Amino acid sequence: MQIHVNPSFRDSTSTEDWEHALITGNGRQGALCYGSPAALRFTLAHEGLFQPVTEPLPAPPTAAALPRLREFIATSRFSDAAQEVCDLAVSSQPGYAETRWQDPLIPAGTLVFTPDYNRSADYVRGTDFTTGVVRQSWGGVVCDTFVSRPDDVVVIRVAGCGGTISLGLADGDPERPIDAVVDTVADGLVLTGRFPGVTWAALEGWSVAVRFTRTQEGVLIVARVAPGLRSPASAFAALPDGGFDGLLRKHAAVHGDLFGRTRLDLGGDAVERLFDAGRYAIISSTGTRPPTLQGVWSGSYSPPWRSGWTVDGNLQAALLAVHSTGTPELMPPLFDLIDSMIDDFRANASDLYGMPGIVVPAHLGTHGRHNHFGPIWCLTFWTAGAAWLARLFVDHWQFTGSESFLQERALPFLREVASFYSGFVEIVDGRARFSPSYSPENHPAGAESQACFDATMDMQVLGDLLRTLVRFDDSARWRELLSALPPYRVNADGELAEWLDPAFGDRHSHRHCSHFFPFWYAGDPAFSDFSLHTAAVRAVRARLRWWLSSESDEMGYGLALVGAAAAHLGLGSEAYAALKRIEASYWRPNLVPTHNRDHMFNVDLAGGLPGLVVAMLLQSSDDGVPRVRVLPALPKAWPSGSVSGLVARGPIGVDLSWGPELATVVLRSEIDRRVELVVPGGRVEVVHLQAGAPLSLSFPVAG
Repeated sequence: MQIHVNPSFRDSTSTEDWEHALITGNGRQGALCYGSPAALRFTLAHEGLFQPVTEPLPAPPTAAALPRLREFIATSRFSDAAQEVCDLAVSSQPGYAETRWQDPLIPAGTLVFTPDYNRSADYVRGTDFTTGVVRQSWGGVVCDTFVSRPDDVVVIRVAGCGGTISLGLADGDPERPIDAVVDTVADGLVLTGRFPGVTWAALEGWSVAVRFTRTQEGVLIVARVAPGLRSPASAFAALPDGGFDGLLRKHAAVHGDLFGRTRLDLGGDAVERLFDAGRYAIISSTGTRPPTLQGVWSGSYSPPWRSGWTVDGNLQAALLAVHSTGTPELMPPLFDLIDSMIDDFRANASDLYGMPGIVVPAHLGTHGRHNHFGPIWCLTFWTAGAAWLARLFVDHWQFTGSESFLQERALPFLREVASFYSGFVEIVDGRARFSPSYSPENHPAGAESQACFDATMDMQVLGDLLRTLVRFDDSARWRELLSALPPYRVNADGELAEWLDPAFGDRHSHRHCSHFFPFWYAGDPAFSDFSLHTAAVRAVRARLRWWLSSESDEMGYGLALVGAAAAHLGLGSEAYAALKRIEASYWRPNLVPTHNRDHMFNVDLAGGLPGLVVAMLLQSSDDGVPRVRVLPALPKAWPSGSVSGLVARGPIGVDLSWGPELATVVLRSEIDRRVELVVPGGRVEVVHLQAGAPLSLSFPVAG
């Protein structure tokens, strides 16, 4: 059976800029497809190809100075506290005299096909999201490219012309020298790259093996990027045999299964295509590791923020819709990444604070040591990273129902995170205090430093963690710590405050919104209080006003998170306004999102936008009995529509369809269970699901 390629979109833009390329990938390898009929370019990358640039150092030895740091913060000497960390770091390691970044994800090389037939007037390109095939065509010439998941190779077929093939390093200047040589091997080429002068890293180099076969129709190219050094002959010999159609059939079956699990129909709203494009990018860039800031694609030796994993919001946004759109197998790569760095996280907790447990830094790459911070960006004061990641462990259990995952991976991780807080958190007069503290990456209104105490997020993530732990552990220390957590604060404007102490004023003109954490996941029972719910609504609206103004430009995924918070609070029109601003400002014609408006290739929003759409249509929690909210923030712009293949915590499969007056939900469960179904207007219906038997219910759209 031949697979037909039907591009999900078409665009006539030819470009020499890799940031405007079309993308295809299998999570382990990625290909940027660009150029023109004069020369087609394919810049290849691999999830493991981080160039050793900066030697990792132990985290600063600030544990002994913790009482002094806390005294600085208690007396409002916030800048002094941040500077003290920097001074101690330099005294222990001179390398801390300059800001230290993680190693960059770099391109493996660029393959160039120069056609012998060049007629660019009718050039068209597009990507088939269902198969992962990028198509470029002109004048009867068709070039199809995909990256096979089963065979782990880049496959390129050019039909309608012949041409020449070259292979070399990508354009640009590496931050450290790279030695590269290209060998001719049989019917192909092998690029071998080496990192000379590096003594601290295990990765010595990589290879790009390319085989090309000339046929009556044109040319077939098969390529593979492989970290590590091997002989050119062995790298070439490892390429699989097989024709284009056979390789595509195997790949399309796997990729198509992942992509096809959720289908969205919004009556032609342009958001449908971005929903698909976002899911496609996340699926295509999740391999043995989760997507980096640029997925699994790299066209630069110095990508923004080194294209690592940023866990104070970016990575979580990229993964926001993985569970709810029915692709839970894309989440374990995150847990594997965490496991691979757990010893570094433990060392961070010990070196920084003298505590057991773990501290996860905001930036991860080839290691998990806390190396990136400064006097302004005082990131060592952010302790919430591990507890935020703990929510993703809990979600994986609740979205899959895997008891083995709960017992073997989730609960051990949660306990280790909680053990840090049991030592770090001070309880004064029965109230937990967080000092030092940090609300990413904001500072209070009028303040000169981001250093602070009692950021609202610290209390939120710890409370979320402890509420899960006390369900399974009969531990007095978890219960005591949970009962000591301070209440939320409402500021003078009636808004949910970003800091718990009234000394800190809110600053809404900011790309982050970390105190909205509960509204991206299962919520917080505290917001059943009407006054607190109202304060959250006001805070979301205040932050959204800035985002929708002409002043905002940064970090499109931050707008998706504000929109998701609005949806969680039932604000359909506000969530839709966020969605439309994202659509208008943060997606290029290649259907890859950007970090800022039309600036910086970035995939965080590729997960954030689908997460926002799902939050408008379905929300869930599971505190023993799953609670499923359907159409909680349906905007007037979607009078009719449908979505199939969604998943709620439980796990519960959910299909939805609606018209102007009536909606229908179909619920599925693999076990017999009771479910609380919340329909528009807040009415709760208790339904009983039988294993494997779909249950269909209809209800009015207007509550």
